[in-house]
Amino acid sequence: MTESSRTFSDVWYRVARQTVTLRPRVEVRRQVFRGEPWHVLYDPFNNQFFRVRPEAYAFIARLRPDRTVEDAWKETLDDDPDGAPGQEDVIQLLAQLYHANLLHYKVAADSEQFFARYRKRKQRERLFTWSNLMFARFPLLDPDAALNRAEPVLRWLFRPWAAVVWCGVVGWALKTCIDHSAELGAASGNVLAASNLVLLYLGIVLVKSLHELGHAAACKHFGGEVHTLGLMLLFFSPLPYVDVTSSWAFRERWRRIAVASAGVVAELFVAGLAALFWASAGPGFWRDLAFDMMIAAGVTTVLFNANPLLRYDGYYVLSDLIDLPNLYQRAQQMLHYLAEKHLFGVRGAPAVADSPRERGWLATYGVLSLVYRVFVFTGIVWVISGRFLIVGALIAVFCAAAWGVAPLIRFGHYLVASPRLERTRGRALGVTSGLAAVALLGLFLIPAPQRLQATGVVQSTAFADVTIGVDGQLEKLETPGGTNVKAGQPLARLHNGELVHQIAAARAQLEELEALWRAGLHQGSRTRVALEEGIAAVRARVQDLEERQTKLVVTAPISGLWVGPREDELLGRWLTRGTALGSIVGSAGFEFLAVVPQADSSRLFAHETTASHATVRLHGQADAALPVSGLVVIQAEQSRLPSAALAQNAGGEIALARDAGREPIAAESFFEVRAGIEPQPGALLYQGLTGRISFPLPAEPLGLQWLRALRQVFQKRSIN
Repeated sequence: MTESSRTFSDVWYRVARQTVTLRPRVEVRRQVFRGEPWHVLYDPFNNQFFRVRPEAYAFIARLRPDRTVEDAWKETLDDDPDGAPGQEDVIQLLAQLYHANLLHYKVAADSEQFFARYRKRKQRERLFTWSNLMFARFPLLDPDAALNRAEPVLRWLFRPWAAVVWCGVVGWALKTCIDHSAELGAASGNVLAASNLVLLYLGIVLVKSLHELGHAAACKHFGGEVHTLGLMLLFFSPLPYVDVTSSWAFRERWRRIAVASAGVVAELFVAGLAALFWASAGPGFWRDLAFDMMIAAGVTTVLFNANPLLRYDGYYVLSDLIDLPNLYQRAQQMLHYLAEKHLFGVRGAPAVADSPRERGWLATYGVLSLVYRVFVFTGIVWVISGRFLIVGALIAVFCAAAWGVAPLIRFGHYLVASPRLERTRGRALGVTSGLAAVALLGLFLIPAPQRLQATGVVQSTAFADVTIGVDGQLEKLETPGGTNVKAGQPLARLHNGELVHQIAAARAQLEELEALWRAGLHQGSRTRVALEEGIAAVRARVQDLEERQTKLVVTAPISGLWVGPREDELLGRWLTRGTALGSIVGSAGFEFLAVVPQADSSRLFAHETTASHATVRLHGQADAALPVSGLVVIQAEQSRLPSAALAQNAGGEIALARDAGREPIAAESFFEVRAGIEPQPGALLYQGLTGRISFPLPAEPLGLQWLRALRQVFQKRSIN
């Protein structure tokens, strides 16, 4: 019983002479939660469940048509004076049973009141459905008879060999996805493409249908009933669902967990089969459908179904694992209780939990579920608006109205009209106004520090690319990579047999022309002039070919560390002119080349940026903040990245243009910031290492910072 219960009540006379009983159709089942026995009252007519403690059920079980409420209560009190519910608890219990349509009154008007309450409950359900339209449910038909006929076949899914097959398929599929991770990443970028939406929706419907079939089969296998098959809206997308709430009455906890997790188990198995088919099939419709089914199953499992912070499968599994039924509702009640008790000063509020540990579970879950809902909502709107701005904006407006405006209206009504705040309404209004003022001041008046960050790459100040100057076959690496070399030192040797023949032919032609010139000295001046011009042209060609021949020996352009290929990588391969063979990294110093997107360029140019407080943190060395010097902002838009390591396909953050080819051309132009890096003890600097530069900007309230970021996102996506 609650902490506020009293043995006697001033309004007891209103129920003492009433004669009430449980309705004949109500089933009672005994369950154990957190080591304590409970009784679950189940009404199959309206699919209602009501959980009571043994002390309360001892009173309910004594309700009969031939005795009054007071007779049943006195008998309970005589039988267990310490544990029997007080009159306040009895009144509250009867009121809850009454509103749940579980009580039968021996009066003529009871049937009319029953249907009136039933209609009100349906009206509340419809109101809840329309206020939560993005997650609404619409029942269509009763599949129980069909499941009864199919049960002899479905029971094979619960044999031990089925678990072995499931583990094999899912494990094999996981290994396949790891082996094809690069291809998966590249293909996932087109999942929300307009041309793929119909196929993606078809894949989601197939996956969710098998998911719900898993729930229904498990519930039927363990003795439950499935009387509702319908459609639910998941962000306005109609998907199938089944109602397996009859499993809540299962006495064994492991059976309830099995029913709740059966959908995820079926979904992962389907995703595994789809992944194996996708990896082995050729391009086409069925391969694309398999990929969409795999992505749909993976995303919905992680974000929704298996996550206990949303009221889907994982939520019910967690509720049974920690023995806390109605976890979400009780968590919200716990937060409400804590706010009333510690903020509004309400005394005598009924406790929601029976132990400090249970209070901790409920409070923690209430906060985490609220934060996760905001996170999921924001993420989904962000992804959708990136492809379909208007749709994302409509979803954002609808959710803001349903989860923001409507709760604020209800909270306002609670503050001014709730009888619970009768004695502390002034304090409640004052605390609420104070918290709102503090929030507004903190967001829009109090300056908060801000910093501008940009991704970049480390580059040596003495750096030179080593490229091939002439076509040829790599014959030998004269100097292995990782060696310190001097300017002009041979690095590699190429061979070009055709070039050798061209030089020999040109020299022979030159000798022939020179011989003709000597033999024709007595001839006319025109012939002599023509021979001299021919000799000069051939001699220039020989000189050019010989210069090209010298380039077959690749030398170091500067002194420094030679970063070249291994000999077994390119040895014997034909390399064309301009091919990058490696690079020379000098030891004079390093600088950091940062890429600032256009969205941040206004702040970059609006404030005088200096290197006095700027720092660089390199990936893999985030604990070391490296100071910079000589900060230079290049005030010209660029599109070619200073290093391919900054691109997304190489693990960076910058998206490449679709027609970039092999060149690191960014999808959006940017501004480049260069800064010298001052080495610190323990910091490792080398060419191509990526990181982030951060430099402070003038303080500004957080609200203004967020509004500017939101405006930039909207402008960017509206243009795209």
